[in-house]
Amino acid sequence: MVLHLLKQNKDDVVLFTQAIANMREQIQFCERCHNISDAQLCAICSNTGRNQQQICVVENLRDVIAIESTQQYNGLYHVLGGILSPLDGVGPEQINVSTLELRVRQEGTTEIILALSPNIEGDTTAYYISRQLADAPVTITTIARGIAFGGELEYADELTLARSIAKRLPIDNYVNLKQD
Repeated sequence: MVLHLLKQNKDDVVLFTQAIANMREQIQFCERCHNISDAQLCAICSNTGRNQQQICVVENLRDVIAIESTQQYNGLYHVLGGILSPLDGVGPEQINVSTLELRVRQEGTTEIILALSPNIEGDTTAYYISRQLADAPVTITTIARGIAFGGELEYADELTLARSIAKRLPIDNYVNLKQD
């Protein structure tokens, strides 16, 4: 990047650096969901057309972008800012779990969708959150897991294949998904 900038017009480089400085000054984290925003509430949280009673819990900002790109989800988000990893010294205090608990208890949330990575840390975080919210009047779900589209069964790991078999869907659901 440095070599590219050295080849550019000085005025363009100054404008570019000013834009970066302005971005750093003006962008903040949404006080409700911890997504990035240029205001106290992000565009998703302030959108009254979204389902305000449904929260999709994700690890980071990239996950919000990935889910939004599907155009299949119309609720709110909660960005944890990480996942539990005791070996790396990441406990509940280092991620945004307490603010999720407050939201669920204060905002009338009816469903929490745990959209965390399917690994030990993601499963540990999902379990922890489900235990923390066990007494809350909220349905807790997780995203489906299984064989990737275009994947070969022989290359799937045993846990993924086992979950795919255990969480299988009626063929009508599969056909309807392909037609949408």
